[in-house]
Amino acid sequence: MQTAEQSGLAQRLAIGPEKRVARRTWIVGAISAATSHWPEYLIEAACLGVFMVSACSFTVLLQYPGSAIRQMLPSAFGRRVLTGIAMGLTAIALIYSPWGKRSGAHLNPSITLTFLRLGKVEPWDATFYVVAQFVGGTLGVFISTLMWGEAIAHENVRYAATIPGAGRTGVAFIAEAVISFLMMAMVLNVSNSARIARFTGVIAGALVATYITVESPLSGMSMSPARSFASAAPARLWDSLWIYFTAPPLGMLLAGQTYLWLRGKHKVFCAKLHHDNDKRCIFRCNYQALLTPITLKETM
Repeated sequence: MQTAEQSGLAQRLAIGPEKRVARRTWIVGAISAATSHWPEYLIEAACLGVFMVSACSFTVLLQYPGSAIRQMLPSAFGRRVLTGIAMGLTAIALIYSPWGKRSGAHLNPSITLTFLRLGKVEPWDATFYVVAQFVGGTLGVFISTLMWGEAIAHENVRYAATIPGAGRTGVAFIAEAVISFLMMAMVLNVSNSARIARFTGVIAGALVATYITVESPLSGMSMSPARSFASAAPARLWDSLWIYFTAPPLGMLLAGQTYLWLRGKHKVFCAKLHHDNDKRCIFRCNYQALLTPITLKETM
């Protein structure tokens, strides 16, 4: 008869090969994703880098006391309006750029994680997208530091950091969750509608502009852990960073879950914000099925 010790040893030996196979599969999956989809990862990094250069630059121009534009615009609301317009247009330009059309222009770990939850992004693609977004955003702020020097570190600029208004962390958390929920709800409902899908990027940019104008006094308007980290790191503003690592993902994941409850998983066709183009798609894409009803109607 086998002793308990012998039986346990036999079980461990049996499990050993399975673990080795699983580990090998894990490594092969990572290598396959990295070698096949590295252009999309670099695009995500580059696009968020450009977004952060734009954010830092317009913040310096509109908030730094030594800026001539700042001196001509004493109204804080007026400066927020201009910042919102600038960043909204930046978002639209990136989403509809050749790069944005190829990667899907997530530019935000919260969006990537939501599409992962919805089953449209492979786990390794999501992992590399999130890493690329953090790296790209941080490099964008670094480049901005080289461009603007001491001005970017001024207390009115602070590397375009997102900070809760008047230290109200609870209000900031709720505000970030709400605006993130609304943004993701818009992306899912508009991008999965054949008639208006092509306007997803325009509406996203309009929301960015509106949020910066109206909501930024509450939380600084982030919606993105990578965007907030990129500014917080050089500014060493760690106290409230947890808000931007939790509220935006929670808000967007809740929007994704709500969409599933109301419309179902089969109504999520792809993970690109703009898909009406000739660029390849690395996601679990079913975009052509979205177009089929219109195509059939038009051919009758």
